[in-house]
Amino acid sequence: MIRTIQVGSCVSIQGIFVGLLTNGLIQIRVGDRVYSGRPVTSVA
Repeated sequence: MIRTIQVGSCVSIQGIFVGLLTNGLIQIRVGDRVYSGRPVTSVA
């Protein structure tokens, strides 16, 4: 599943969901790199 995270005030990254951390952050994979950040909620 593709998810979007926010890693700074203006930087967001989209990639494949890897896992959920205990502090509420999620991890995503982009190529061979794994990033952690706050999940971006979708607006309907």
